[in-house]
Amino acid sequence: MNFLSHFYFDRNTNDPNIVLGTLLPDLVKNARKDWNFHPEKKESLFSGAIERSILTGWKRHLAVDRHFHNSDFFLRHTKAIRVAIAPVLVHSQVRPSFLAHIALEIMLDSILLTNNIVDADHLYANLRRSDRKALNNFLELNLMDDTVHFFKFFDKFLEVSYLNSYREAHHIMYALNRICMRIWPDPLTDTEVLQLSAILLRYHEELQKCYMEIFKEIDAVLVES
Repeated sequence: MNFLSHFYFDRNTNDPNIVLGTLLPDLVKNARKDWNFHPEKKESLFSGAIERSILTGWKRHLAVDRHFHNSDFFLRHTKAIRVAIAPVLVHSQVRPSFLAHIALEIMLDSILLTNNIVDADHLYANLRRSDRKALNNFLELNLMDDTVHFFKFFDKFLEVSYLNSYREAHHIMYALNRICMRIWPDPLTDTEVLQLSAILLRYHEELQKCYMEIFKEIDAVLVES
């Protein structure tokens, strides 16, 4: 799941450091794709109360992603999107399965915003209220080799408030194209972008009929755990 979908499960918490931890695995990967940390495997290192809150959020992120990526909802919708977009990508380097995966996640974020179920500004406010010193300690305990780079990325993430753009469905394809450009040079032609946008806008409308089923399903799993 993407940032706003993860925030959905902790949108009512009073602890901004749990919210930070919930988003931190994706923030780390977005800051530098070769960073690969597993704090959940060395919990004894995190003795401070705030570091423990960050770890709680981190573990909730892993639990949500684990259930989401193994759910019938994910498998069903990524397959449907992949089948729909594959003909457009015949001559592209972009893998239909990859694009279907990230498209579904961004569409879910977009729907949560447009239906006013989550508030991106509330998410950003939580991140700004989180404890930067504790976050730095958390990252150093994970042997991050360049915390200065991470905080530059983090500050830019807060400044741009890019997630608010997902409120407009037509920005979904722009976001997807930007992600593809990090991986492939010139991934999509203008024609492919227009064709994909038309397909995904239609799917976005259809997804609004059933999107809550996956959030309710994961909510139930989190309550039981």
